[in-house]
Amino acid sequence: MSTPPAPRRRGPVRLAEVAAQAGVSLSTASRVLNGSRAVGEPYRGRVLAVASRLGYRANLHAQAIARGASNVVGLVVHDISDPYFSAIADGVMRQCEQRGLVVVMASTRRDPERELDYVATMRAQRARAVIIVGSRTSSRELTVRLAKELTGFTESGGRVACISQNRLGTHTVLVQNRAGARDLARALAGLGHRRLAVLAGPAELLTARDRHTGFVEGLRDAGLPDDAVHAVPGPFTRDGGYAAAGRLVAGGLDVTCVFAVNDVMAVGAMAAFRDHGLRIPEDISVAGFDDIQTLRDLVPPLTTVGLPLEEMGERAAALALDAEPGARPRTIRVRGEVLLRASTRRTGQSCSPTSE
Repeated sequence: MSTPPAPRRRGPVRLAEVAAQAGVSLSTASRVLNGSRAVGEPYRGRVLAVASRLGYRANLHAQAIARGASNVVGLVVHDISDPYFSAIADGVMRQCEQRGLVVVMASTRRDPERELDYVATMRAQRARAVIIVGSRTSSRELTVRLAKELTGFTESGGRVACISQNRLGTHTVLVQNRAGARDLARALAGLGHRRLAVLAGPAELLTARDRHTGFVEGLRDAGLPDDAVHAVPGPFTRDGGYAAAGRLVAGGLDVTCVFAVNDVMAVGAMAAFRDHGLRIPEDISVAGFDDIQTLRDLVPPLTTVGLPLEEMGERAAALALDAEPGARPRTIRVRGEVLLRASTRRTGQSCSPTSE
């Protein structure tokens, strides 16, 4: 005789009902449904069959309270539409999936207050770990508030890692932005460029500031005066790069090469130059920073500073999840590699792709 379907009911099925119908104790049913292999057959099979028939769903929030943490890892990024963040997110997810953890991603839209709210939410939900990806701002007040929120999270048993500047007192994957931009500037000066511009991003964003500073230092190392480079600020986005490049053209464009402090700005700048009838690199050379995946389809290929973005995500996740509670924060430094491609050329020569 087949088992009759469970009667309709109101409200969620309780664990006690599953245990009673399976003929086991409450603790045995709990161990089975929490994934423990300590309970053998036939009890394990009976519990799973009854839970399936009744439509039982575990109360994950209650489990998190009982265990002290859930199986959720919070990933907080600045802009989910930016390929830089999506590549890092892929690395974080790969590391977490190997450990049977679930990643919940939130985008702050570059709003520091929203970043604070997301961290507070992850803390309230007892997330296993939080990984924050994105540049710090120059605001000391915002940095202190976020550091305080993260301290509260770790004191309650959570783990934290950042891909950012090491200003929050957490495990950090630190990109050496100044060094990478300095190396790029030297390489461009080596191609003969003597009049350059920087699409500098927002002044309050430390990543943009560091890359701008490093680029000026690199030109100085190559023997160029500080006034050899002209800075144009703008949002850290594709549209920000487009607008900044347009202002550069409107101002006379007395430069041979433009460095955008991230690749998405560089992509926007290239579109703007084309819209103004300029050829790349025949009329203007363009370089970026990050080496995002979408550059693979860009024509001409973009000169940039390459970063191992997926690996950075994996290493940040491992830093957070493998750390012992209360361990001294570790910093992993990542230095980019200059990749000379066809968007830049040696001045005074006919156009030909440079080697990567």
